[in-house]
Amino acid sequence: MSEKVVKFRITRQAGPEGTPYDEEFTLPYRPNMNVISALMEIQRNPVNDKGEKTTPVVWDSNCLEEVCGACSMVINGKPRQACTALVDKLEQPIRLAPMSTFPVTRDLTVNRNRMFDALKKVKAWIPIDGTYDLGPGPRMAESKRQWAYELSKCMTCGVCLEACPNVNSKSPFIGPAPLSQVRLFNAHPTGEMQKEERLETIMDEGGITDCGNSQNCVQACPKGIPLTTSIAALNRDTTLQGIKKFLGS
Repeated sequence: MSEKVVKFRITRQAGPEGTPYDEEFTLPYRPNMNVISALMEIQRNPVNDKGEKTTPVVWDSNCLEEVCGACSMVINGKPRQACTALVDKLEQPIRLAPMSTFPVTRDLTVNRNRMFDALKKVKAWIPIDGTYDLGPGPRMAESKRQWAYELSKCMTCGVCLEACPNVNSKSPFIGPAPLSQVRLFNAHPTGEMQKEERLETIMDEGGITDCGNSQNCVQACPKGIPLTTSIAALNRDTTLQGIKKFLGS
């Protein structure tokens, strides 16, 4: 009886200026394999289906438990985390490709600076003076804390940006993740002090008006974050902010 195998078709690229090409690999099957363990096996013995010795496939990973967001890639046409993509649940050949929203660094690794720059732009942090003991922070109502916690699960994996048709090289749209973080930090009793500044930022070019409401983001998010709910709430907040600014109050 023939040995059970797993087939991969991987889109590779030698560098940012390189030409993409596909390379196929066949691995012996093991129970409970995920995509990361398969890539590690290819790295250990980088021989393709033509029997040629090749360079090890390059990819990003860290926690291996869907917390860090580093191993995002396109698997069988859908952006997701490679660490939780189980081989047994994937159609073969398993097609791996880098996310197209971000510039390719090499093979399956991409430069996600676009997303990190957007988080800086919207000031996605709580500004506090850490030079002395400020004492306990202000308490949040339990009802607010519960939904804010759901937003805080974002691991900046970039999957929602990859799934969004409005995030591309021809658009300045910052994407769903940074928008949701605006709602999160505006809800914080201390972060609320910069609420108007954040709202003004997302009312500018590349902000919330560039959202096409495709709702792909909420379907793709590995953490099930209610991104479209955040965007709807921010639409209301920015409308009120615009009225307030118009009235000069």
